[in-house]
Parts: sequence; C-alpha cells; structure tokens
Amino acid sequence: MPQDVRNDIVALLPRLFRFAHALTGSKQEAEDVVQTACERALTRLDQFTPGTRLDSWMFRIVRTVAIDRGRRERRSVAVDPVILGEQIVEDARIAEGTAARQDLDSVRRALDELPEQQRSVLLMVALEGLSYQEVADTLGIPIGTVMSRLSRARRKLAEAVEAGPLAGQKDSDR
Repeated sequence: MPQDVRNDIVALLPRLFRFAHALTGSKQEAEDVVQTACERALTRLDQFTPGTRLDSWMFRIVRTVAIDRGRRERRSVAVDPVILGEQIVEDARIAEGTAARQDLDSVRRALDELPEQQRSVLLMVALEGLSYQEVADTLGIPIGTVMSRLSRARRKLAEAVEAGPLAGQKDSDR
C-alpha cells in the first residue's frame, strides 16, 4: 500500500503545485509548499486512511502548509495573473488590449483581498475543478458553507471587474 500511495502522490504533483502556486502567488514559494507538504505526507502515511481520497488529503496538507508559511512570513499573497487568466477567469485568452490587462489586474487584486477561506474554496472549485462536496470533504466543512464562501468570493470578484481599474479615482486622476 505505501508504495502505491507514494506513486499516487507523485501523480498529484502538478495539481498540488498549481494549487499551491495560486495560494502563494510565487512559483518558488509553491515549490517549497509542495515539497514540505509531500514530506509531511510521506512521514505520516500512517495517518492516511486507505479507500479515502488521497487528493483531498494532500490538498488539505498543502493548504495547511501554505497558511502556516503565510502566517510566518506575514506578507500579502499575490497571485500570478497568468494563472488567473488561464484557470479562474472564464475566458483564458485575455485580449492583449489595455482594458483586458487592467480587468485581470483588478481580479488579481480582488483575489488577493479575499479572506483565505473564500480564496481556498474558490481556487479548489475554479482552479482544481473539485465539486462542492469534494471541497466540503477536503476542508471538513458543511457543503452549505462551501456554497456560501464561493458565492461571496465570486461576488467580490465580479464587483472588482465591474468597478474596473479606474474605479475610485477622481476624474482629475484619470
């Protein structure tokens, strides 16, 4: 069993990295998070229950490691606009125009400002394609809480896009 689990963890690495990258906003930080999460998982294989979802267990570990590192570093989390453009924004091909880049930047800033709980749920659904039930199981929360957090996160992102990059600036600033 342990060797099969190890192989399955290796197969999950791209998904774990993508999730960690979206959480941390940095490729280097994501690599560190995934490495730490894999080390934790491998040293605690006895805590994994055979027959349950390995990906959920690993996502939980990645999320915990990212939160712990973020708390330690006490810095704001930025998300790479390319990841957002490809994974979260419905149209992955953003026009090269200035307006599109500004919209993407607004979404990135709004995502950075989301509370961690909302950002995690949004990323698990939009980036990883997990079902609401899978997210609920992964985070150990009721499905209604997943739906509520996701709804609030989507609303905040939509408001950021509607407000646009120049919202809040005085006419003289434009």
